[in-house]
Amino acid sequence: MLPNVSRPNATDHVPVLADEVREALAVHPGETVVDATFGAGGHAELIAADLQGSGKLIAIDRDPSVRTYFDHAARTGITRRFLRGEFSDVLEQLAANGSRADAVLFDLGVSSMQIDRPERGFSYATDAPLDMRMDPGAETSARELVNEASERELTRIFREYGEERYARPIARAIVRRRRERPFERTGELVDTIKAAIPAPARFGDGHPAKRVFQALRIAVNDELGSLETALPSALAMLRPGGRLVVISFHSLEDRIVKRFLRSRERGCTCPPDFPICVCGHEPELRALSRRPVKPSPQEQAANPRASSARLRAAVKTGNDE
Repeated sequence: MLPNVSRPNATDHVPVLADEVREALAVHPGETVVDATFGAGGHAELIAADLQGSGKLIAIDRDPSVRTYFDHAARTGITRRFLRGEFSDVLEQLAANGSRADAVLFDLGVSSMQIDRPERGFSYATDAPLDMRMDPGAETSARELVNEASERELTRIFREYGEERYARPIARAIVRRRRERPFERTGELVDTIKAAIPAPARFGDGHPAKRVFQALRIAVNDELGSLETALPSALAMLRPGGRLVVISFHSLEDRIVKRFLRSRERGCTCPPDFPICVCGHEPELRALSRRPVKPSPQEQAANPRASSARLRAAVKTGNDE
């Protein structure tokens, strides 16, 4: 049975799928656990509690403001290390240096602390500077992308990353409007999106700017590319029996995770008419469930932002070298 952990109050960050994450990670005292997306430290607090004073927590995040949360996290006697940077780069370096881990957690997407800070420009609900960078020091922000990308490129971004039905007319409206003056604020972009789509679509499922904002955020932060690079590095770090847990928040992320897990679950890749295996390929992962784990109705009611969360988990197979 998992030990009890005090829940944060209403003003604290509430980790998504907290109990499900703890069960999938199955952390034991003395282990090394990597939280590849530390954020406000909600999941890390649970991991630290399960280490029970013995073990190591490696926290990774590209957002420099996260360091404050890490520094003020409860001290539990474990070894703690914070590595600032894009998780794909950090994990790749750790794996190359021979670092090993017993569990790796990814909680993908934008964190509540970023959404709730208007100056970061992630939210379509509040007028703010058009930014969306998870690392404020990154070169390209949403402002540069909206003002400089071609109509064709904007259409591709909105369609591919946001699955936006009206990608082309929205891109055309953006290019037309920026000829008059460049976009500076989220409110200007929201107004342009609303004006570019048919009236009935403005009152459909969710906010009319939701998909475009998602697409821009993914493009600005190269979220899908980073995930595809990071998963093999995380697997390389895991010891046999180690657990890989990924929480995604939209179908594009989940598709990447699902495809990766299934490709690494495959055994022999020889043609079916071969009498014996000659490839020697062995499965590297074993999925803990065939379908993603979703938040309970109770959690969705208490934390609406958790509604789209999907958790996939797997265990590394094989023997230690």
